[in-house]
Amino acid sequence: MELVLSKPICFFDLETTGTNVSQDRIVEISVLKIYPNGNKESKTWLVNPEIQIPEEVIAIHGISNEKVANEPTFKMLSKSIYQMIKDSDLAGFNSDRFDIPLLAEEMLRSGVDFDLKNMSSVDVQTIFHKMEKRNLSAAYKFYCGKELDNAHSAEADTLATYEVLLGQLEKYPELENNVKKLSEFSRRRQSVDFAGFIILNAEQQEIFSFGKHKGKKVREVLEKEPGYFGWLLNADFPLYTKKVLTQIKLSALNTK
Repeated sequence: MELVLSKPICFFDLETTGTNVSQDRIVEISVLKIYPNGNKESKTWLVNPEIQIPEEVIAIHGISNEKVANEPTFKMLSKSIYQMIKDSDLAGFNSDRFDIPLLAEEMLRSGVDFDLKNMSSVDVQTIFHKMEKRNLSAAYKFYCGKELDNAHSAEADTLATYEVLLGQLEKYPELENNVKKLSEFSRRRQSVDFAGFIILNAEQQEIFSFGKHKGKKVREVLEKEPGYFGWLLNADFPLYTKKVLTQIKLSALNTK
């Protein structure tokens, strides 16, 4: 079984300082790029997060502050990573809810104009949960019949995620071997900013998913309450969410 691709797809996994998309940082990133002709390219980077990695997090992934002390920062690596993924769709395990928002945050923080509009994303965990209703080690054993050694190593997790997706395509004939279809199937909800603060309603219009304007159209709120836009930009929201909000506001101005 091979993926049917019209463009490359990058499977990736992050090890981080924690789980807060706005505040935590990447300490390791591994990317496995699959080309339409079946060729593969893999790269792994250790990253100096420029903040302390908590002991409880080190206990999970084994990457200590000493290990990354002399590694390049994400800003130093950002252009190389972006060059590898910019022409590709993205895939990962729980990637829509965590890895992609955090990667976008790091890219924007580094000055890379990272935009996800032309990228499809396949969240292999969502397919797993929808088809079997459980973690990556369990998925690897279930679909591939193998034990996952070195779990919480970004490189091992990245390769395992790729193999799990191939196993899912083998097991479920109803899953179409098409990245856009897999992206649609693996999406929990239609999130515009990936972090889930802005989603699409039934009419495919951007609405807020939180706060006092939950369920209301973003364009209408920003037009009627200009101060709310300023508050959002200054509040502790992910940079990519703020970028999406700015794009919506500018597009509304351009249609007047």
